[in-house]
Amino acid sequence: MATLATLGTTSLLRFQKADPLKASPSPHLLGSLSSQVSGIKLSCNLPDVAPLKPISTPFTPLQPVARRVCPFTGKKANKANKVSFSNHKTKKLQFVNLQYKKVWWEAGKRYVKLRLSTKALKTIEKNGLDAVAKKAGIDLRKE
Repeated sequence: MATLATLGTTSLLRFQKADPLKASPSPHLLGSLSSQVSGIKLSCNLPDVAPLKPISTPFTPLQPVARRVCPFTGKKANKANKVSFSNHKTKKLQFVNLQYKKVWWEAGKRYVKLRLSTKALKTIEKNGLDAVAKKAGIDLRKE
């Protein structure tokens, strides 16, 4: 509650806390209090009103997404310019041609499902899966 006391040429504005033992708050305490003293507008939100709680749930991180990088060759997206007829250049990404492929692993006597680039697939056909995986530092037993 606010009271305005005037003593001659000076004005004094006093704020008092509302009594918490009251059964129902009066309507003038529910909003914000504003007063105009000598051309300055004073306003204060009363502490009796409970703060609003957020409606949405807290942020939880999503599952990791597979990167667009070949694990065997290390190839990744290339930054390039897209050039229009008017020679206006805009940035674009040229992604690696990644494919999901089941490759026969002779040492493990089973198929291994891999996500690799087409260049790595040609290299595996030429040199063998064990040699390429060993050179890249990939352990095929855990996949």
